[in-house]
Amino acid sequence: MWSNRIHGLRFDGSAVAAAVLRSVIRAGGEPLTLFAESAAPAEERLQGLDGLLVPGGADVDPRRYGQAPIDATAPADFAAQDQFEADMMEAALRLGIPVLAICRGFQLLNVEHGGTLVQDLPADSPHRNEVHEVTLEPDSALAGALGISTLPVSSYHHQAVDRVGAGLRVVGRAPDGVVEAVEREDAELIAVQWHPEDTAAMDARQQALFDWLVDRARMRTSAEERV
Repeated sequence: MWSNRIHGLRFDGSAVAAAVLRSVIRAGGEPLTLFAESAAPAEERLQGLDGLLVPGGADVDPRRYGQAPIDATAPADFAAQDQFEADMMEAALRLGIPVLAICRGFQLLNVEHGGTLVQDLPADSPHRNEVHEVTLEPDSALAGALGISTLPVSSYHHQAVDRVGAGLRVVGRAPDGVVEAVEREDAELIAVQWHPEDTAAMDARQQALFDWLVDRARMRTSAEERV
């Protein structure tokens, strides 16, 4: 995520939550960050990479889903951030590269499939900064990866899915009905609204999401090498 201010830098910079990177390392992967600005097409930039993780961050620009921003909406500092991440996800899915999308990534995925977002949840919503339960569809890839159908999650978001995008299947919901996870049946894709990296170091259920991504990446690489 391109940010106007990062501690220790004189000017703007690009940052990813350390907890996300540590979670990938624990899974046995090697995280590499991609900068939002490049003349190279998305498919070319993905060459040599085995998986794609789109982490949390600023709000998706509401104009991408046909709405005007309200005061509570805070899009990314860099105007092209949304398009960059959207292009990378679309290219990864087209190439069969496994994708894990978290929070902002989850919301952007929904928008890019024609869905919309609630721009600001009620002030007392448990989603803003609490732990709450999520119930998963038992036949989903997500439930299979975690080995369970319910779990507590670390929630930190003020927006939520409104209309679900075309081709996406809802596979997880909070007790209040907010969509917490989606998948696409024709792709190696898991997208979650919560932040599994927050507790992955202590909770194997959350770490399992990163394990899934790295395992799928390895399987894809092995299959390509056998061809």
